[in-house]
Amino acid sequence: MEDVLDVYQLAYDPETPVICMDELSKQLVAEVTAPIPPAPGREGRADYEYRRNGTANVFMFTEPLASWRWVSITERRTKLDWAYAVRELLDVHYPEVDCVRLVMDNLNTHSLGSLYEAFEPEEARRLAKRLEIHYTPKHGSWLNIAECELSALSRQCLDRRIATMDELKREVQLWQEERNISTTGVSWHFKTREARIRLKRLYPARE
Repeated sequence: MEDVLDVYQLAYDPETPVICMDELSKQLVAEVTAPIPPAPGREGRADYEYRRNGTANVFMFTEPLASWRWVSITERRTKLDWAYAVRELLDVHYPEVDCVRLVMDNLNTHSLGSLYEAFEPEEARRLAKRLEIHYTPKHGSWLNIAECELSALSRQCLDRRIATMDELKREVQLWQEERNISTTGVSWHFKTREARIRLKRLYPARE
């Protein structure tokens, strides 16, 4: 916990950006009966019946101090999916940066080993050398700023029926562009000093 909180207190450095990453699953749901759109004096109506179209995985990457986020949609949440998303993050969005400080949970797919399962050793090593990983502690997902972004995405974009991967990608892309243009950010105030007071029960007792 203190390691992550210390990272959040670092000054903004475009040469060594702090990126937070998290993911969630989105069920794809299609309408069986076409909804009735709202009209003057009448709310819109949707039938309770729906059709399941599988699920999609939503990768969220965000640089809090730059008020920037990038969302990648995949069909699955495997080690390979994570590895390809990380490569795109590094090579497309941060091609000139030597080191990215990556904050994320310690899910078994979120490891440098996943890079070696996805790519040849030389390529995996090239990517790994550009990452400085900081894991949130077990049961400490609330420490991940990317979770705040996922919460906003869920409320503002995903809290309705979305039928297909293409529709999901299109809607998320629009949300991402609007949020980046507006430079909406997350203001993080919780620091190590406060943690040692408010979460004292989590520290080892000393005689």
